[in-house]
Amino acid sequence: MSKPKVAVIWNASCGGCDESLVDIEDKIIDLADKVDFVLWPCAMDFKYNDVAAMKDGEIDITLVNGGIQNSGQEKIVKLLREKSKIIVAYGSCAWLGGVPSLINLKNKKDSFAVNYLDCPSVINPGKKVPMAKSMADGYELELPEIFDTLYTLDDVIDVDYYLPGCPPMPAMIINALGELLGGKLPPKGTILSPDISLCLSCSRNGTKPDRMVMGEIQRIHEIIADPDQCFLNQDVLCMGPATRDGCGYPCITGNMPCTGCMGPMKNQDQGAKMISALGGIIDGYDEEAVDRILDGIPDPAGTFYRYSTAASYLGRRREKNR
Repeated sequence: MSKPKVAVIWNASCGGCDESLVDIEDKIIDLADKVDFVLWPCAMDFKYNDVAAMKDGEIDITLVNGGIQNSGQEKIVKLLREKSKIIVAYGSCAWLGGVPSLINLKNKKDSFAVNYLDCPSVINPGKKVPMAKSMADGYELELPEIFDTLYTLDDVIDVDYYLPGCPPMPAMIINALGELLGGKLPPKGTILSPDISLCLSCSRNGTKPDRMVMGEIQRIHEIIADPDQCFLNQDVLCMGPATRDGCGYPCITGNMPCTGCMGPMKNQDQGAKMISALGGIIDGYDEEAVDRILDGIPDPAGTFYRYSTAASYLGRRREKNR
């Protein structure tokens, strides 16, 4: 009996999702024994032409990490959609856009200026920026075109399942792959983590007072945080109320507040949910007092939508069904 065929592909992301597969430690050996990897550019030498030669639906599961930011990424994920029975948006970047999608608050021109023209550590006397086509020694070279907008995976192709996290945690990966490879398929579109807020399982939840009040908002480096107390009760912003459970809260265990990488619960806008939660506990009865407290959040967009800008309408309007 042939083994299930699995593909892994990395798009606009940091690479941590690829590394997370190795973080399952010795179980990666068990996984390698049970499946046949047919594409994993980060770890093995495969060619896209080999994938193109496969029959439609021949790949059982493809794990796609990272958002879609250029035409090359778009082309590959569309090919993998044709060749795969199941597509999993693997990690927050594929599902929601992740940290890279904060670029959607600006545009490609601004990004090029920061990275290639105005950066003090870059020497670029010719003021050159990435181009889709250029000439070299009489030959025309063609590279993927960078989009003005970073897209979530399901903006570009049909997605079957979503595995959140930045990156997904080992226990989540093992459980998800066990379900999918074992044929125990949840309904299409399922987010493979509990649909409850992180606060409900957090070990510090019991330390919340009956009436929580934040008279100021401090950043974690500005205080010596009590490792047993709720961060909000210490005037430190924690995204737990607006963030999905399932990660096992390793950040909080390390005495760092949740930054929201697991994304929102079903049918919620993560940023709006967190703003709503703060609205109920900020100790301000006039505009001046509220402004003073909110000054403790130097980057509201990057705080409330750090991992989900591309899935929101906070930035410019996104094209659908590319």
